[in-house]
Parts: sequence; C-alpha cells; structure tokens
Amino acid sequence: MTEHTRRADGGGDADSAPTDDRQHERTDRADGADVSTNTTNETGEAVAPAIPELVIISGMSGAGRSTAAKCLEDLGWFVVDNLPPALIPTMVELGARSQGNVARIAVVVDVRGRRFFDNLRESLADLEAKHVTRRIVFLESSDDALVRRFESVRRPHPLQGDGRIVDGIAAERDLLRELRGDADLVIDTSSLNVHELRAKMDAQFAGESEPELRATVMSFGYKYGLPVDADLVVDCRFLPNPHWVPELRPFTGLNEEVSAYVFDQPGAKEFLNQYTELLQLIAAGYRREGKRYVTIAVGCTGGKHRSVAMSEKLSARLAAEGIETVLVHRDMGRE
Repeated sequence: MTEHTRRADGGGDADSAPTDDRQHERTDRADGADVSTNTTNETGEAVAPAIPELVIISGMSGAGRSTAAKCLEDLGWFVVDNLPPALIPTMVELGARSQGNVARIAVVVDVRGRRFFDNLRESLADLEAKHVTRRIVFLESSDDALVRRFESVRRPHPLQGDGRIVDGIAAERDLLRELRGDADLVIDTSSLNVHELRAKMDAQFAGESEPELRATVMSFGYKYGLPVDADLVVDCRFLPNPHWVPELRPFTGLNEEVSAYVFDQPGAKEFLNQYTELLQLIAAGYRREGKRYVTIAVGCTGGKHRSVAMSEKLSARLAAEGIETVLVHRDMGRE
C-alpha cells in the first residue's frame, strides 16, 4: 500500500500538488481552495477534475479515532491526521489536481487542533457549495469507558488542564456536540475492542469485497538474527544444508539445482504443502480480525540456500491463493 498517515499540525504538503502548464487555476476562492480547477487533455480540451471523496473522522479523545483512520488507510484512503479544518478545502483541491491518484481522502479533526476548530463549519459549508461528497464519522464512547482508557495509558485528557479527566471529557463533549449532531455515522465504541471497531469501519467503507490481506515472505539467516518485524517464523534448518555439497555451495536457493536438492529431501514437499494449508487457515482468521499485513520469515543458517528456495515456493503458493505477496531475501549475498 502506498498511502501513509500524514500529520499536519500547521500546514499542507505543498509537494503533493504537481503543477502543469496545462492546468488553469481559478482565483475566485476565498480560503485558498477551489476544487473546480480544470485541466486539459492531450487535445487541449478542458477536463473537469475528479473531486475526491472525503471522510472527516472526529469524536471523543480515546474513542478510537486513530483506529478508524488506520482502517481507512488500509482500505486505500489517503489519511491526514490532525489537519486544521481551514485547510480541508485545500486538501480536497490538491486531491482533485492529482489526476485521479488521490480519489479518497480521510481527515482526522479533533480537539488537538482546537484553535482551528471554529473554522470547521465554515469549511464544511464551503465544501457543500462546491458539491464535494463528504461524510462525517463520529467516534463516541461512555464517560466510564473513556476514563478507564485514559487511566490505563496514564495520559491526561487534552482538555482537562489542571482538573480531572472527567472535566476534560465534559469540556470536549460540549465542544463537539454540534458536530456530533451533524455526523453521518456515529459509532459507540464503549464496548468495542479494536477488532470490532475495524469490522464496523470495514462494513461501512470496504463495500462487498472481503478485506485484502498482504503478505511479505522474507528469507533470512539465523546467524544474522531474527527479523524484528516477523509475525510468523518458519525454520528450515531441519533440512540438509546444500552448503555442504561442494557443487551447490556457490549458488543460492534461486538456482534450479539448489531448489531441486532442497525439495528432494524427505519432508520438504510435505512441509511446504502442510504449512501452506496452515497459512490459509491463519489468513482467514487474520481477515476476520481485521489484520491487513503479515510478515512470514523463513529462516535457515545463512539465509542463502534452504530459506531462499522455500520462500520462493511459499510466496508462489500464497499468490496462487489470491494473497498479494512481496518476496524479500534479506541475507542472500551477505556471506
């Protein structure tokens, strides 16, 4: 996935808007954003830009805004965290000028940007006047649940000041009351865990397709250390090492002779078949739990022969099962 959550505590990303001599920007905008900017095609004809779909994520601190934003990011949305409301029209304009590369934008707006919060209604009115499709998702939770969450992480509420957590929660509810009334979707997370919240977001924004799982298959050598980002570790050291076969030693697991040697060993093919079946079971569970990414580390002593050959076969099996797979040989060539 190419989109990343961006923080914007005070300004937009000027580099995200490529300019072109064929683009013509109107100057009748009030706050620096006009999503009606036109471009021209190869024949010189004016083409209306594709206005991105917009979701505004807000709600109570501690209610799960970050989880909701991460869910949309995993679904392919371009997510901007803590964007000042006055810059939302500008963000939409930049998306419109991206020639379809940024088709869906999610913006997290919360009390961390409270000095800008008064501009939100003005920005929403501006977007409505420009016919931008937008939805507001409001994350709600009970006072008891919010207090427990803040106490568990030992952090103060952003609005409590010198008071108690409950004072900050009350102040925030008052500040967000009008926005909550305007919300298109309100999700009460009082009794939800992270996976259940992701499931609700998926139900609203993933459409009918099942959430996609992406796998990274990484070969490695144990003598260089375990990969720190591995979710699952496969140990191929139970197979005879081609390193001790003089004619195979110079080659790697990418070589046909080395791969044939590895999979001619007792248990190699059975291991591949049964581990692939196990991964199918695990993948189904990951999808149900909302997990989008998994890293499978396949190891042997040096990360040159057995782990490389097994990773090649395993990644091909996963790809055949419809799992988007990236193959990485971390330690091949290090010896």
